[in-house]
Amino acid sequence: MNGKKPWDFGALRPAAGRPYLVNGDKPFFWLGDTAWLMLHRLTLEQADLYLRNRAEKGFTVIQATILHHAPGTNVYGQNPFVDLDISKPDMESGYWDYLDKVVRIAANYGIYMGLLPHWGVFGRKGDYSLDQAEAYAEFLAKRYADAPNVIWIVGGDTRGSDAFAYWTRMGQTLRRLNPDKLITFHPFGRTTSIDYFPDGDWLDMHMFQSGHRRYDQVQLKAWDDNDRDGYSFGEDNWRYVERVHRLTAGRPNGPMPVLDGEPSYENIPQGLHSGAEPCWRDQDVRRYAWWSVLAGACGFTYGHNAIMQFWATNDRMGNFACWETWMEAIHHPGSDSVGHLAGLMRSLDFTAGHPSQELLAEPEGERYERISVFAGPDYLVAYSYTGRPVSLKAGAMEGDLEMYWMNPMTGVMSYAGPVDFTEARTLRTPSRQYMPNSDWALIIRKKEV
Repeated sequence: MNGKKPWDFGALRPAAGRPYLVNGDKPFFWLGDTAWLMLHRLTLEQADLYLRNRAEKGFTVIQATILHHAPGTNVYGQNPFVDLDISKPDMESGYWDYLDKVVRIAANYGIYMGLLPHWGVFGRKGDYSLDQAEAYAEFLAKRYADAPNVIWIVGGDTRGSDAFAYWTRMGQTLRRLNPDKLITFHPFGRTTSIDYFPDGDWLDMHMFQSGHRRYDQVQLKAWDDNDRDGYSFGEDNWRYVERVHRLTAGRPNGPMPVLDGEPSYENIPQGLHSGAEPCWRDQDVRRYAWWSVLAGACGFTYGHNAIMQFWATNDRMGNFACWETWMEAIHHPGSDSVGHLAGLMRSLDFTAGHPSQELLAEPEGERYERISVFAGPDYLVAYSYTGRPVSLKAGAMEGDLEMYWMNPMTGVMSYAGPVDFTEARTLRTPSRQYMPNSDWALIIRKKEV
């Protein structure tokens, strides 16, 4: 595509003193998509279609796994390794040429590939030694040293503590050989990477997986219970952002960037394990996105049940009760919704902003009733999931101000006139009578001179 790519402004890195990402001095908003099985199931032509669709919706990072399950064969019958040994890449099969081409296609669309060397289960079960991990990481780092659009995501739905030395060796090797590439870790459900690597000098940013469960689905007696962890935030994914910022606030460079790397997927059963449960929908996706971003996350990763596994047939059901194809799912409204949020944040100087709950004149509310507030020098953004009125204190903003209501489902900004805060104001969201959604975002900006 025409125009400058993000990396043309500089390598992607954490901003100095702020929990955000930048290319050079240009703010970068991470809008990701979980495309875990992309490299196993898409032809090059399909990859091009998918990546163009995502680029035109404003996505900037695609999270995909190089080896997701054994034997790792792609759609062309090519294997990445000899005898599934990660220290022995198969240079004759054509797999790595295929991956090179996918990375270049993504670069053409201005998209980063967030590549997981392999899914976390291989490290957790001890399939590979530390030396194999290092050899594989060396191979990856050298092969993609000159690819400007590669991000390394170590792990993959796993606790770092289950193979701490293994993940550390892999991360440190990538850092040593690719010092200009961003590195993070994708953790187990309802945990953050800081739980495992609070002092990991190879990590540029943290990631959490808020997961796929409702507030009441704390323990399901299933493989993804996290009863080994000492806290539970339920659907309050904004609390993970607060946790990471609090635990890294004393660092010389300030709090570290963090984002939700796997929230509830659109059209996946709530709790994952039973197709009899209702599915998460686009309004739930929006809630996770707005809550975490207005809490100060450096972006957000969207996910869809059909897309993460690239389900391609509708004559039988896929994993997690998937009943539709990825070709249909790329048009679903959740991916539109998160694009509207990303567009808004890019239109603001979001890296100069911060969560501002103290500006509320009434309690922020619990669970779905929570009002989120984020403010910068010349703007304020508030999000109400249930359409609850937004009450702001006197002096919440000063100057010549204009107010808008933004429908997070459509992205439409509806001008609502001038506003002042010489006294506390309660601003009522537009009527829900005519809209299928109840969530609204309040946008207040200083008038341009």
